Amino acid sequence: MRAIAITQPGGPEVLKPIERPTPQPGPGQILIRVAAAGVNRPDCLQRAGSYPPPPGASDLPGLEVAGTVAALGEGVTGWTVGDAVCALVNGGGYADHAVAPAGQCLPVPEGFSMVEAAALPETFFTVWTNVFDRGRLAAGESFLVHGGTSGIGTTAIQLAKAFGARVFATAGGPDKAKACEDIGAERGIDYKAEDFVAVVKEATGGRGVDVILDMVGGDYVPRNIDALADQGRHVTIAFLRGAKVALNMAPVMTKRLILTGSTLRPRSAEEKAAIAASLAEKVWPLLARGEVRPVIFKTFPLEEAASAHALMESSGHVGKIVLTV
Repeated sequence: MRAIAITQPGGPEVLKPIERPTPQPGPGQILIRVAAAGVNRPDCLQRAGSYPPPPGASDLPGLEVAGTVAALGEGVTGWTVGDAVCALVNGGGYADHAVAPAGQCLPVPEGFSMVEAAALPETFFTVWTNVFDRGRLAAGESFLVHGGTSGIGTTAIQLAKAFGARVFATAGGPDKAKACEDIGAERGIDYKAEDFVAVVKEATGGRGVDVILDMVGGDYVPRNIDALADQGRHVTIAFLRGAKVALNMAPVMTKRLILTGSTLRPRSAEEKAAIAASLAEKVWPLLARGEVRPVIFKTFPLEEAASAHALMESSGHVGKIVLTV
């Protein structure tokens, strides 16, 4: 099969097309003939040498795919060869074929293209487990997401809105702030020109927001603490401005805040399957009804994965970047 390999740690140029043997599904696994594969920040981190795949995972990049079932491993039920499927994979998505645990596979939503379906798993798994499981966001509460025009951000805005929350989002520049509002944010905040703490406090009558999804870290964390309401929840999923933070714990105590976070890739197949089951029950119906839809910014042929990574790292996109296979 064709695949894209990381030939050595480095910039986008180290991604090169290669030929690899087609993988075979083991017990409990599905072999997918890939039609499209999503591009995500962790792919760029892996390429740069700072996010190695977990033990047993493919060394090829790519954490989400859509396509058709090509073969079933021993013990797999509920799927047949030829079914349209999208999946969270543990690696190996940038290829003609990829193997996924059956529990991490979901049907392509009705009316969705393969490109749209490939844009779902990584961001929807991440947002669901962090915003709704760990952050416990509920209808009537308020929510702030940083990086509102990223794949994670555009997904979080739509899901939080769909489940009845007031949504605020930060983004770099007035056009990107407007893009957040176009997909459901009550207020897009241009972090280059506005203080997000002041904006959300004014919008909430000084109360602050109930949940913050943070992928910035560093000096944003104390400001997030300031922006949270009593009993607010701060959920960390990345730290583009640094993992180490100097934090005054007094407001954490006086406001009875919860600080939490998670990573997705190292979690067990059983945990990921539980997230998939929640998505199938609570989110896939929204997709089928057209109430939530992934924002696709640009597609690239598989062989142009390096260009896709360069675009991702430029932060010039709004929504998802997808490789077509």
